[in-house]
Amino acid sequence: MLKKLDYNFYNREDVVQIARELLGKILVTRMQEGFTSGRIVETEAYCGVTDRASHAYNGRRTARTEIMFNDAGRGYVYLCYGVHHLFNVVTNAKDVPHAILIRAVEPLIGLDIMQRRTGKQQNDFSLTSGPGNLSRALGIETRLSGIDLTGSTIYIAEDGYSISGNNIVATTRVGVNYAGDDALLPYRFYVRGNGYVSARKH
Repeated sequence: MLKKLDYNFYNREDVVQIARELLGKILVTRMQEGFTSGRIVETEAYCGVTDRASHAYNGRRTARTEIMFNDAGRGYVYLCYGVHHLFNVVTNAKDVPHAILIRAVEPLIGLDIMQRRTGKQQNDFSLTSGPGNLSRALGIETRLSGIDLTGSTIYIAEDGYSISGNNIVATTRVGVNYAGDDALLPYRFYVRGNGYVSARKH
């Protein structure tokens, strides 16, 4: 039985720990087309104003990023390269813009819906590998940015599944070379050996 993560899960100071703990949790979407879900197998933490890889580095606030400064437990969805809708989880207290990018999930329910959304004829690893692919498969778009993750449209739940520590890999984030020394921080987590994990499998 699924138990939805509540506000207190997200409203904590250590975004890196939360990113690690999200591995194995289930990302659920309930859209007009139906119910879809996938187990989270890859995440990246972004530490707000002190993290040069973060959209909120140095306190930068824009119409797009304002949601990062909102209450914990919100979804932050932004458009990358004008094509990919990337889904992030906002954590920590109001005005502390921490966020976690969900980079990959392993599909669980609604494979037929995911295939229709992505135009794929079969379920291969590319269906939900990488943040753009998983958002397309689960129906997550920028219009949903700011959504309450304790609601019923998009939420994250647990079902008692756990991943042993030696099966969790911590490594550097993807595509943040512009961030100087912060690009070297081990803020990306993934499940060892899972085929849905995206680029740079170490």
